[in-house]
Amino acid sequence: MTDHREGAIVRWPGQTPPIEDDLAALLAAYHLRTEAEKGEPVADVNGLPDRYRAEITDPRTAFADDVVLVAFLENATVGCLVVTSPTNGQSEIKRLWTAPESRGRGVASALLGTALSDAAEHGVHTVRLSVWEWRTVAIALYERLGFTVTQSWDERKQLVCMQRTL
Repeated sequence: MTDHREGAIVRWPGQTPPIEDDLAALLAAYHLRTEAEKGEPVADVNGLPDRYRAEITDPRTAFADDVVLVAFLENATVGCLVVTSPTNGQSEIKRLWTAPESRGRGVASALLGTALSDAAEHGVHTVRLSVWEWRTVAIALYERLGFTVTQSWDERKQLVCMQRTL
């Protein structure tokens, strides 16, 4: 567990209170917002693509090989981030999400800092991520933390690919 001001970042699953439902709610909010921003809003989780719905309904299986970080502020689950299992010294950050009511309190920065430290400790030399181009606040955060735009590895339009060497 890593403490940040009045909050904490924990690895999940682990020695934490049961947070699977809270994590599922954060993932649902992330995916529903993303689909709406792409111009493809859905009414609820049942309208999401199967792969996203699987993350929400069974995150333990969906992220079995990955590191899942969960942020708490004042005993509330307020953020999450997934770091994929390393392959050839490289990991990918996915599903960074902070609950809207907790934004501006350093949650995303704390999650990213913990993820980068953890990755470096486990021999990762490059961390990459992708972000939708309209998420300019997130892009600015990534750039402040040393990520740079790189050639895309994903064919989806409007997706910005970034990486950072550790």
